Amino acid sequence: MASLQDQLLNTGLVGKKKAKQLKQDRRKEAKVRQKGQITVDDNKEQVKQNSLEKADRDRQLNKKKQEGIEEKAVQAQISQLVMMNRIKRESGEIAYQFKDGTRIKKIYVTEQLQKDLANGRLAIAKLGNEFELLPCAAAKKIMQRDPHVIVLLNTCEISGTDEDDPYAEFQIPDDLMW
Repeated sequence: MASLQDQLLNTGLVGKKKAKQLKQDRRKEAKVRQKGQITVDDNKEQVKQNSLEKADRDRQLNKKKQEGIEEKAVQAQISQLVMMNRIKRESGEIAYQFKDGTRIKKIYVTEQLQKDLANGRLAIAKLGNEFELLPCAAAKKIMQRDPHVIVLLNTCEISGTDEDDPYAEFQIPDDLMW
């Protein structure tokens, strides 16, 4: 039967130099024990320190991998929500303009879709390079996962009128085209 050292050499886990070094270390240790001298083995402490550092690095790598996996899962959920809830707008004739980052984008919608966008019943989501119309409830679910996906979600807030406002009786229409 072959020794453990021979087995490790055959599998390639340990090189010949490393095996020879370990053999020499064992001989030195045995001589020290025979003489009755006690020495602190710095190599063992260094190996222990290295293993602790390696374990810490491995934990950090695993944490980063796990975060990446979770991010991919969230993006897949968002994509699925958008695809399941999107509203078709093929026959749109009215240009609806909205802000995407620092740019003004335009999509074509029908008159009813334009009113729903202005009133906050619909939202615009960006999936890749495409813009999709979604119901407000689906947009809020997506915003919980990643708020950057929803490009436009208007809110209908009925604000109290100021008594001193001379233009209070003139309401601004939601579908005002500029």
